[in-house]
Amino acid sequence: MELFNSRRMTNIGVMTAVYVVMTLLCMPLAYGDVQFRISEMLVLFCFFNKDYILSMAFGCFLANLLSPMGMIDVAIGTGATLIAVLLIYFSRKEVNLFVASLFPVISNGLIVGAELKYFQGLDFWKSAALVALGEFVCVSIIGVLLVGSLSKNRGFMKLITAGIDTTDEKR
Repeated sequence: MELFNSRRMTNIGVMTAVYVVMTLLCMPLAYGDVQFRISEMLVLFCFFNKDYILSMAFGCFLANLLSPMGMIDVAIGTGATLIAVLLIYFSRKEVNLFVASLFPVISNGLIVGAELKYFQGLDFWKSAALVALGEFVCVSIIGVLLVGSLSKNRGFMKLITAGIDTTDEKR
């Protein structure tokens, strides 16, 4: 099988676009000290398919181009998401979906909290808590409920794992 066939590339592109659009739809709350990005629930797809690591990182990168913090958020915010999705993917055999959902809560809370402290002068702990709270609601509550329910559907799983060898993937 090719490294990246056209179906996999399409899936990556579509999920990247979905992340960006979902972020833009909640734009007033997607940036700043309260980060309520419903798009962040999509990071849980990385639990089932490594291709979504690229989708989420690139989607976050593109969405952060519109951040009021500019290139600082592009670099730091995207880095926080990349760390989270890598942890989700590489821990998927040891933890359940809920535990995996805590990686973006912690990663974004601490990293984006530090970003807000050092570049906007906001209180670190307050910023970290607010960002983590937004992530917890979007990823650990809404995301786990939605993605967890969808993962029980064979058609959904076939769709999100399309084009990859799933012999070592958690179903």
